[in-house]
Amino acid sequence: MPDAAEWLVFLGATAVFAVLPGPGVLYVLARSLRGGRGEGIRSAVGTCLGALVHVVAAAFGLSAVLATSATAFTAVKLAGAAYLVYLGLRGLFGRHEQTGPDRAPRGSALVQGVLTEVLNPKTALFFLAFLPHFVHPERAPAPLVFLLLGLVVVGSALVADLTVALCAGPLGERLMGNLRWQNRQRVATSLTMIGLGGALALADNG
Repeated sequence: MPDAAEWLVFLGATAVFAVLPGPGVLYVLARSLRGGRGEGIRSAVGTCLGALVHVVAAAFGLSAVLATSATAFTAVKLAGAAYLVYLGLRGLFGRHEQTGPDRAPRGSALVQGVLTEVLNPKTALFFLAFLPHFVHPERAPAPLVFLLLGLVVVGSALVADLTVALCAGPLGERLMGNLRWQNRQRVATSLTMIGLGGALALADNG
C-alpha cells in the first residue's frame, strides 16, 4: 500500500487527471447536450464501467499485452476508432429522430459509453504507466492494491463526468424543442465522435 506521502501525491494527481478535459469528458459533454441530463449520466456511468474493465485487466496483467504487442494495441485501437466514427456517421446520415430524455433508448448511451472506453487502449496504458508507481508488492498483494487505486481513479473520473452531465444536461433539455438547435447539436456531436475516432486511430502506444 502507498504510504501517507504517496497517498497525497496519488490523490492530487488523480484529481488533476479527473478535471482535465479529455476524450471521456468531451464524449459525456456531447451526449449530455444532445440527449439531456439522463443520457449524459448514462454515458458517464458507461465510460466508468468501461474503465473498470481496464483496471481489472491491468491488475491481473492482461493489459500488459497491449503495451508489449503492437499488433494487439493496433487491433484494439482501430476497433475503437471505427466504432466512434460509426457513431458519428450514423448521427450525420442516419434517421434523425427527435432527441430528448423521453426519446433516447435508455440502454444505448450506457452501452455505447462502455464500448467507447473498453475499445480505447490508451486507457489501459494510462493505468499501466501511472498506478505501478504506488504499488509495493512487499507491503500488500499487488493485484489488490492495483484494484483499489484503480477504483479511486475511476471514481474520481466518474464524479467529474457526472458534474459535466448535470451541468450540460439541463441546457440541452431546455433547447431540445428548438429544431435548429437539434440539427446543429446533432452535427456537432457527430463531428465530435468522428474527431475522437480519428485521434484514437492516430494514437501510438508510446
